[in-house]
Amino acid sequence: MGRGTSIDFNASPRPTLGVEWEVVLVDRGTRDLASSAAEVMGAVELPAHAGGPRVTKELLRNTLEIVTPVCETVAEAAGDLESSLAAIRRVTDAMGLDVLCAGTHPFGVFDNQLVSDDPRYAELLERTQWWGRQLLIWGVHVHVGIDSVHKVLPILNTLLNHYPHLQALSASSPYWAGTDTGFASNRSQMFQQLPTAGLPFQFERWSEFEGYVDDMLVTGVIDGLSDVRWDIRPSPHLGTIEVRVCDGTPTLRELRALTALVHCLVVHLDGELEAGRELPTMPPWHVQENKWRSARYGLDAEVIVDAAGRERLVTDDLDDWLTRLEPVARRLRCEDELRSVAEIPRRGASYQRQRAAFEAAVRSGARQPLLAVVDSLVQEMREG
Repeated sequence: MGRGTSIDFNASPRPTLGVEWEVVLVDRGTRDLASSAAEVMGAVELPAHAGGPRVTKELLRNTLEIVTPVCETVAEAAGDLESSLAAIRRVTDAMGLDVLCAGTHPFGVFDNQLVSDDPRYAELLERTQWWGRQLLIWGVHVHVGIDSVHKVLPILNTLLNHYPHLQALSASSPYWAGTDTGFASNRSQMFQQLPTAGLPFQFERWSEFEGYVDDMLVTGVIDGLSDVRWDIRPSPHLGTIEVRVCDGTPTLRELRALTALVHCLVVHLDGELEAGRELPTMPPWHVQENKWRSARYGLDAEVIVDAAGRERLVTDDLDDWLTRLEPVARRLRCEDELRSVAEIPRRGASYQRQRAAFEAAVRSGARQPLLAVVDSLVQEMREG
């Protein structure tokens, strides 16, 4: 790939699904992060699927990424994740390790972590220095297949209107290195400091995206497409749009709900294009403001919902969208999962539950209340 080279999009004939779930290893005694991913991966017995291994390494050796094969439904993807997690647990339980998932660890610090042996990771840290060394962050990535390259950018641009809904629902990173940041999602603010990370540019034509990638390659900003780390991005080799907005999701039930919401949104927008309707977009400054508001205030965010600047409470707008997407959910066989999205505000998003665990520990006189936050995340993930 080089100057003037086209980027082929390997279109998917159906809106298939793929999910990548980053999970974190913690020591059962200290509740601190454990750099044992290589040992766990070496002992886990899981057959690879057609697309590759089900469990892969990440930047830090405290992290495992659980990857599904290409799936037709949310239930199929969730079932595969569940079986992979069970295989991991058979190893970690014997090693005195627990598994959790959140956007950040409540008190972990980078200086105590080991980096996975990979030239790409070494180069990333060399280039990004302090910011790269702060990447104690975890997320969930959802891929949805797109059947035409001409649909990719219109769908991507309109998905940005739904960014705050996804971020508010998934926000699970209020703590950073032992401090309550005041944000629902501190992860989103940390990750966007990296070059090519954060919100995508709103290109209208595929040729504009190709030109951007060419410029990044020629000037040495990236070595390949995988270095474009946008919150929502095309994955041309897979034929998908990859939604990377969500903080690490602590429970499989919430993961099913968020995956269903992403799946339904993408298929709904695809249907609008098929019907000849133009998809609504918002100017980048509204999108940027919505990202900040949902990161800061989570489910209490008042977000901008259209180009005219109209505002609504994010949960009110979400309720309307859940109703609007019901017919799509029936077609995709994820009605129950989509309905369970509404449980998250009722029960409290992860950032709210973590703060509640902290406050309960303080009231009980705990000397290290953040340990109780880790325990709550471990328990939630174990209970599903």
